[in-house]
Amino acid sequence: MIIATFSENGPEQCSGLPVRRYSPSTLHAELGAQFELLGHEEESHQTPIGKMQSFIYCHFKRIN
Repeated sequence: MIIATFSENGPEQCSGLPVRRYSPSTLHAELGAQFELLGHEEESHQTPIGKMQSFIYCHFKRIN
């Protein structure tokens, strides 16, 4: 499973709404011990108005 979300360095709001920000370890904690974190990537994205937003992409595997 791949989950993309705002990173810890991401914005506190998006379109005027509050957002949750994650590191790979805090996102892993949200999912729980039944998932193994296989890897992650970080990306900075420039919005149309020129602001930078930080995202993370995490790759998880469900374990039994």
